Amino acid sequence: MPLSVTRLDQGEFAWSITVDPDQPRDASATDRIRAVLDQADAGTQVQLWIERARDDDDRFAGDLGFRPYRDLWRMQRPLPTDRSPIATRAFVPGADDQEFLRVNNRAFHWHPEQGGMTPEGLAARMAEDWFDAEGFRLHERNGRLAGFCWTKVHPDERPPGGEIYAIAVDPDFHGQGLGKPMTLAGLDHLSDAGLTVGFLYVESDNHPAVATYRALGFHHHATNRAYRWSVP
Repeated sequence: MPLSVTRLDQGEFAWSITVDPDQPRDASATDRIRAVLDQADAGTQVQLWIERARDDDDRFAGDLGFRPYRDLWRMQRPLPTDRSPIATRAFVPGADDQEFLRVNNRAFHWHPEQGGMTPEGLAARMAEDWFDAEGFRLHERNGRLAGFCWTKVHPDERPPGGEIYAIAVDPDFHGQGLGKPMTLAGLDHLSDAGLTVGFLYVESDNHPAVATYRALGFHHHATNRAYRWSVP
């Protein structure tokens, strides 16, 4: 859908609206967004995501009362790349759930989407059509989960793209240089599956992560921009 609307039951936003890159910024889109704002309760906040934001999107969102607060960069690179020097294995649903959730929630305690994941939230993601346990790579050290790289294939893109959907290292293993080889492990899996484009999303102000991905050959491809509106 060019414009999708979701009513949220957790987090700081009551509603989230996503504008597809192909959605015309016209009266029809404006009317649909205003209809959501009219449903929002006083004192709540509404989020607007514009995917692959253009130069004039700040004005479009601003005319509706939204103000930008977050840029999410899509960075991508061609595949294949250098092979990872570390060994990984596939995630085993049921057996690895608790340990993954422990590491994920420690590593992403600050993140608005990935942080605070529950068993129910993990089960919901594993129930999605795109989930592939082989593409969910785990790296263990001393009998513990040290890091993971969760990938996702987008067959609808042209050419089909492979995403580093979520990647993290347990804080206990920080400083051991695992970020780069964990990323490469995910790219290895995507390349071995026949994909020629790898990409990921990263907060634009996460400068250490951006620097790491640039060193791996990723470049800034597009920006998804988030805006907020507080209901008076």
